[in-house]
Amino acid sequence: MLDVRPLTPAIGAEVHGLDLRGGLDAATYAALTDALHTHQVLFFRDQDITAHQQRDFAAGFGVLQHFPFGRPAAPDLPEVMVLPTDGSGPKVSNADTWHSDATFLARPPMGTILRAVTLPALGGDTLWADMESAYQALSAPLREMLDGLTAEHDFTKSRAHRGGDKDALPPSVHPVVRTHPATGRRCLYVNRVFTTRIVELDARENELILPYLFEHVARPEFQVRFRWRAGDVAFWDNRSTQHYAAYDYAGPRVMHRIVIEGDEPR
Repeated sequence: MLDVRPLTPAIGAEVHGLDLRGGLDAATYAALTDALHTHQVLFFRDQDITAHQQRDFAAGFGVLQHFPFGRPAAPDLPEVMVLPTDGSGPKVSNADTWHSDATFLARPPMGTILRAVTLPALGGDTLWADMESAYQALSAPLREMLDGLTAEHDFTKSRAHRGGDKDALPPSVHPVVRTHPATGRRCLYVNRVFTTRIVELDARENELILPYLFEHVARPEFQVRFRWRAGDVAFWDNRSTQHYAAYDYAGPRVMHRIVIEGDEPR
């Protein structure tokens, strides 16, 4: 049985007693999947694994997705993307803004597995927020209104991708509130980085509603904050969470990321 220790009432748990270097059996993968559905982000401390072992671990949860941006960790590891920053230059991404990964895709990732390779002496934490709790915390009339709406997600809205080719990656339209395909729970599904507008609302209504939702999802009671150590691994459900990488450090910070294919939000 897995040793799963919740970190907050809403979101996040550490998994202890599991070595990710070796192959895991089907029962362990099933138990981890159940834990992910319950806690939405799982943390594995002090895992001395390689990029190849990270890839093998991730492959047990689904088909690995070749992310449309970034640098692979090795020629034979196109699924493992390197996320390097040194904390000294201007920000080139919106990682320090609440978001879900790649919601501009027609089928955004189901989940993301991130491994800490090199870390600054201080700072560089990542925060996650629970979009199921965020949805339930809205008033009933607002939930009822949002349930029938859709929103456009555009990769060129992000600071990292402005000027990108919309023909190669056209905007996608997803429900403002999606249903988690495994749990049936409802999740708020708009984010400040990629969501441009709610399709059924006019410009003025969007100016009022979207900023409110973007602020709402960042309430502290929906959050867990993780202080990384080298070798730590995080696995989160991209369908029901948003995350925020604090850009508050000096020195190098190198992470290896893998994303797992998802479904079309409904």
